[in-house]
Amino acid sequence: MQTSIGFIGLGTMGAAMAQRIAEAGHTLRIWNRTPGKAPGVVAAGGVECEHLSEVLDQSDIVLSMLANDAAADATFSEEALASARGIIHVNMATVSIEMSRRLEARHRAAGVGYVAAPVLGRPEVAAAGKLNIVAAGPAELIDQAKQVLALVGKRTWNVGTDPSQASLVKIGVNYNLIHAMQALGESLSLVEHGGIDAETFVEILTDAAFTGSAYVGYGGMIAKRAYRPAGFTVDLGLKDLTLAEQAAAELGAVLPTARTLRAMFTEAQSDPELSDGDWSIIAEVIRRGPSQA
Repeated sequence: MQTSIGFIGLGTMGAAMAQRIAEAGHTLRIWNRTPGKAPGVVAAGGVECEHLSEVLDQSDIVLSMLANDAAADATFSEEALASARGIIHVNMATVSIEMSRRLEARHRAAGVGYVAAPVLGRPEVAAAGKLNIVAAGPAELIDQAKQVLALVGKRTWNVGTDPSQASLVKIGVNYNLIHAMQALGESLSLVEHGGIDAETFVEILTDAAFTGSAYVGYGGMIAKRAYRPAGFTVDLGLKDLTLAEQAAAELGAVLPTARTLRAMFTEAQSDPELSDGDWSIIAEVIRRGPSQA
């Protein structure tokens, strides 16, 4: 019997994931707070639902990709979950560890399975089904969701039974990515001041020492100043930095560079020439020099 899949949240990443699932021929019901956001998913066979309840009531597994804590909290309310008993909800977005705990408790009370499974990768990676997925929750629920997760991911990492553990890992990964973009921005600014071509420097850097996708991808974007269209916005970057700061405060960890990173994101967010760019556009704050950074 084919699993009936639901997908909630059709932003840039969510739409890429949902379209991948629809193109694989699965029964897919979709819902977004703003209708009509993913025509490609509908063209691939996804059925857009007018009401959230249609997805929750008629799916075996529901995946969600919502922007932030507030969106997840409002969408998966006690009222919304009341008629969804027996399904599995896989939350694939980056939320705070506090929100992850709150959602797990709310789902448990409603008799709805809950797995946190945030993803690593950009929309084009999702469209190719090559995401890395960090999952946490009851082992039996993760096992039941694996076939669906395999449609969008190349590997699922099980990091524990507490869903907040997956959220914490994703927060840590994003905090590291922010540092990679900062390091790229500083290094490129340095060599550019000495007359070195930025793209040549990135080619040398990523061939010799930093061969990972973060340096290759973001290095190329920063060198070429190719920040638009934004695959991941400045606002979302600042959100993820805030999640890291909040997690550190709760867990008693120290993040010495967080204040500097916040200053860069805040400046980029407040500048009309930067605010609509990819989050890697914080490199332009660095390029301006110390008087403006």
